[in-house]
Formats: sequence, structure tokens, C-alpha cells
Amino acid sequence: MRRIIKWLFILAIIAMIALVAYAYLGPFFGADFSPPGQEIRQDIELDVN
Repeated sequence: MRRIIKWLFILAIIAMIALVAYAYLGPFFGADFSPPGQEIRQDIELDVN
């Protein structure tokens, strides 16, 4: 049981390192993480008495 937990822990650490590496190196390989830039306007009516 201890061996399984050890391997799961190691696998989780490797997955975190891979995710951070992808976040930093992704734009060099064509991944675009920026949100779409568009302006949204909406009229709001306030009921002030």
C-alpha cells in the first residue's frame, strides 16, 4: 500500500511540473493562453427611490 501511495505522489509531482512547463513553454509552441479581447456593454436600470 505504501508503494502505491509513493508512486501516486511521484506521479502528481511530475504532473505539476509538466503543467508549469506547459504554461511557460506553451506560447513558444503555438499555444495561445490570452483571453479574447472584446468590449461588452450592457445597459443597467437602477430602481432608486
